Amino acid sequence: MSQPTTPLWLDTPDRPAPRAALVGDVEADLAVVGGGFTGLWTALRAVERSPGTRVVLLEGDRIAEHATGRNGGFCEATLTHGEANGRDRWPGEYDLLHRLGLENLDAIEETVARYGIACGWARGGALAVATRPHEVADLEPGTPGFLDAEAVRRMADSPTYLAGRHEPDECAVVDPARLAWGLAEAAEGLGVRIAERSAVTRIRSRGEAVEVTTAGGSVTAGRVALATNVFPSLLRRLRLSTVPVYDYVLATEPITDAQLAALRWDPSVGIADSGNQFHYYRITPDRRILFGGYDAIYHFRRGIDPVHEERQETYDVLARHFRETFPQLASVEFTHRWAGVIDTSTRFCAFYGSTHGGRTAYALGFTGLGVGASRFAGDVMLDLLEGGETERTRLEMVRTRPVPFPPEPLAWIGIQLTRWSLARADATGRRNLWLRLLDRLGLGFDS
Repeated sequence: MSQPTTPLWLDTPDRPAPRAALVGDVEADLAVVGGGFTGLWTALRAVERSPGTRVVLLEGDRIAEHATGRNGGFCEATLTHGEANGRDRWPGEYDLLHRLGLENLDAIEETVARYGIACGWARGGALAVATRPHEVADLEPGTPGFLDAEAVRRMADSPTYLAGRHEPDECAVVDPARLAWGLAEAAEGLGVRIAERSAVTRIRSRGEAVEVTTAGGSVTAGRVALATNVFPSLLRRLRLSTVPVYDYVLATEPITDAQLAALRWDPSVGIADSGNQFHYYRITPDRRILFGGYDAIYHFRRGIDPVHEERQETYDVLARHFRETFPQLASVEFTHRWAGVIDTSTRFCAFYGSTHGGRTAYALGFTGLGVGASRFAGDVMLDLLEGGETERTRLEMVRTRPVPFPPEPLAWIGIQLTRWSLARADATGRRNLWLRLLDRLGLGFDS
């Protein structure tokens, strides 16, 4: 497996040419820092909600270069990283959060259709599968959506499947890079100015405005939305709120019609297994199988470096797990491998806030489920910047903050102990003393 770490989604001649960097000093009503999904949705929603708003979006690299163009392309309805996590943390408002998440996913689907964004959007739902006996009970046998071993293998044929649960409305699959490029084009069509290769180096309050500075110039705006996610925040107060975790992905060569038919797998359905160290996989628009997850690697001192994408042992593990999952595809080769870095918070979903007297808003901590939740985050930030109370800003999830991660070396020690403990829990079905302590402190997670 010697191919370079090139994300499948970016390996296309259709990738747009880079936009010009910011040069000189400009004024705007809203400056958006970050051109991933969170920033793109914020910019687009700003001009959709209030036509004529002067918006400048600053991206430090290229649109879709980082997490936005490196994920598996699962656009999920959940705003809370799953029902269990949401009900544990916000039991009194989970039903509202679930409704808002479905409405948000509906709105993404409507946006894709309205702007004609060709991104392979297909909403066949999510299929969760159990591959160990102790995982079956968590799929709630006897309730609507539950599938026994025979039924789940009629949806996707793997000898590892013991049971499943299909949620048909909860997820779409998409080419995430093409979605991002389409959102950028739609925003520009409504007057948004996008500058790439314009990393912001400083943010400061200036009277009734906020100034963000790049190497080539600055934007002075009445309001600023920070959408830098995994990268070090421009606000010092947030720098312990997340840690960067690397996620790894493989993609096969295109499979044949006969191979697809043998799998009995609808390409509009995304699959994830039920482990704490879980795999996610789906069929791409050009009939490849994308297979990722399992390892989530944290590097000491919150390290972010392209060298971390070259982790041969993880790619070997993923390849072995793929062959175990689909032995009927033993002859299929892998053509792409890559990694992306995820911003993880201690509550495993996004959090929000504002500063500079309400003139700057932020959202981060999506923990791998930002493709869908980023649109909701953009609306939350715009609500906060407008200052009025909304259904979104009244949410306890929006009003509260996660516990920060500790400084080094405690962060590294704690994360390694947690990874080891989660692997043990996957093997035994039992949470050890460390995981039970995290649960009691409100820091635990069981996917």
